[in-house]
Amino acid sequence: MSFDSLGLCAELLSAIATQGYTEPTPIQTEAIPVIFAGSDLLAGAQTGTGKTAAFALPIVQMLSSDPVLKKRRNPRALVLVPTRELAAQVSEQMQNYGRRLSLRSTNIYGGVNIQAQIERLHRGVDIVVATPGRLLDHAERGTINLGEIGFLVLDEADRMLDLGFIDAMLKVAEYLPPARQTLLFSATYSKNIKQLADELLDQPRRIEVVRRNIAADAVTQIVYPVERSRKRELISHLIRKGEWRQVLVFTRTRYSADKLTAELLFDGINAAPIHSNKSQSIRTRTLAEFKRGELRVLVATDVAARGLDIEQLPYVINYELPQVPENYVHRIGRTGRAKESGMALSLVCEPEKPMLAAIEKLLNYKIPRKTIDEFPVIAVKRGMKLSPAKKKRLAEPKKKPVKAAKSPASVKTTKPKRKKPVEERPAPKVGRRGARSKKF
Repeated sequence: MSFDSLGLCAELLSAIATQGYTEPTPIQTEAIPVIFAGSDLLAGAQTGTGKTAAFALPIVQMLSSDPVLKKRRNPRALVLVPTRELAAQVSEQMQNYGRRLSLRSTNIYGGVNIQAQIERLHRGVDIVVATPGRLLDHAERGTINLGEIGFLVLDEADRMLDLGFIDAMLKVAEYLPPARQTLLFSATYSKNIKQLADELLDQPRRIEVVRRNIAADAVTQIVYPVERSRKRELISHLIRKGEWRQVLVFTRTRYSADKLTAELLFDGINAAPIHSNKSQSIRTRTLAEFKRGELRVLVATDVAARGLDIEQLPYVINYELPQVPENYVHRIGRTGRAKESGMALSLVCEPEKPMLAAIEKLLNYKIPRKTIDEFPVIAVKRGMKLSPAKKKRLAEPKKKPVKAAKSPASVKTTKPKRKKPVEERPAPKVGRRGARSKKF
């Protein structure tokens, strides 16, 4: 099937051809006709399958066919996403499609100046891509009018539930008109997703193009059993020996991300961290540098597990396994996108084996194990300079010295220490006042 058969207009077909796409993905093939028909949609599709275009293309075309006659434009389509990175990514695609049909799009998320967002909304937009919390701030301030929304998209809905946005999403829905078309996309499908769909969708069509919670087939998965203390050595060894130039590494905590970045920099590997403790401007700049190939390694927490769309990303490394098995699927979904192949490596120490077992149970697949015979020398702590001879000695296995038995003649006899004589203190002097005695 081709994009021509989906009923898209010439402007959008030209935009698709410019991006190099020749035929639609399964989720696009099934979702676009349903959206054009006006039905609500509950779609299960894993990350990296092209679901953003699946809802963006028909929404843009239908908005363009209904021109706005008012001088000031109020938003007519709203896309809710869980993270700032995903908001920027979806908004960029909306702008690419919308500008060809004279539609305006903007993104709204926290961590940046709200005044600039207010000014853009005041100038008028057709499409808003937002995170729930900041959008709710605008709605309560009265700086956005959601009364004309005709399309509501919940993208990565399961991730929004994981982040605790359920109340914010339901509150946002109270500002929307009841007569609207609602589309819910989720990489995983659970009871909570079904409950959310029952709350917000009206007799939705349900499509599911892949098995639930399963990683993309284009991703080659490998597990490296390794001690926790030697993970840093192994990751440096893999990157340098393989001459990998674009690697996304995931850690569980912000502290781990910062620490690993410092260690990689000390090893001569250009790296930078990205997590929720970084300002949005730094996160945006770091991600842009990584996409341009200026950074060799991007170290991220699960804040980046979704929303990172990096073309032809070859390697993803789980430096630490996630606590939630589903997050493993989202992490490795950053590679193997758009029919490209990718590799996902996991460095697993002994305490992480239960997490690995939970992931394999979710995938219904035992991930192959692999070991490396050659291994680098013991990692040098940052700030310590060693000579080549010292490094060689560290690399050699340490031999315990054999202690010779001591002969009786060699045993030294120790004389008891003399006690220092206690000096007698002189009697205290008594002054005249102290020498007087009271008379009664």
